[in-house]
Amino acid sequence: MTELERQQRRAVAAEAQSWLGTPYHHMGRLKGVGVDCAMLPAEIYEACGLIPRQEVAFYPMDWNLHQGGERYLAQVLEHAAEVEAPHPGDLVLWRFGRCLAHGAIVLDWPRIIHAVVRVGVVLDDGESPSLLRQRQDGRPRERHFYSLWRKRP
Repeated sequence: MTELERQQRRAVAAEAQSWLGTPYHHMGRLKGVGVDCAMLPAEIYEACGLIPRQEVAFYPMDWNLHQGGERYLAQVLEHAAEVEAPHPGDLVLWRFGRCLAHGAIVLDWPRIIHAVVRVGVVLDDGESPSLLRQRQDGRPRERHFYSLWRKRP
């Protein structure tokens, strides 16, 4: 890991922490006012100069329950590649419903920051039962890690 990458990762972690306490608001993207789990990482990475502003078309709150298209993942893969294990500043996505539909910024795995419906932006444990709750078939919820510092294949 280069010194520049370490500095960028620290900047992402610091920016993520500055969003703590922001209320949850579907499609919101204003620190202290409202944000959702898709816009939070986009705003953090943009504020750190790692990605351009993401123009995101309207999506209903329950989009992931009614269709199988990986909309969130498609946006992520424009800027990041999947990695085996996360480092600070990486992104983690969980399958909620039919799609990878919930994202969080990794501080130091399993510590994460994410936006939770009816709660807001919180510091959390990425291994918590609410995130890993087993699916109906008994397997744990699917989870993947992505890094902006790794080239896509």
